[in-house]
Amino acid sequence: MPKMKSNSSAKKRFAVTGSGKIKRKHAYKNHILTKKTKKRKARLVKMGLVHKSDLNRVRNLLAI
Repeated sequence: MPKMKSNSSAKKRFAVTGSGKIKRKHAYKNHILTKKTKKRKARLVKMGLVHKSDLNRVRNLLAI
C-alpha cells in the first residue's frame, strides 16, 4: 500500500501542538482592515484551535 500524502495547502495552514491539538489562524485579517478596530485586529492575530467537529477532516488532510 502506498504512503498517505498530506494536503500541501493544509500543511501551510495548520500546526500540531505537543498535546495533539491542531492550531489555526483566524480569518478576516487580510484586507479591508481600515474599518476594523485595533482591538478586533489584535484578537485576530492570536492563534486559535480547530473545533472538535472539524478535527477529523483536518487530520485526514494532514495524514495524521
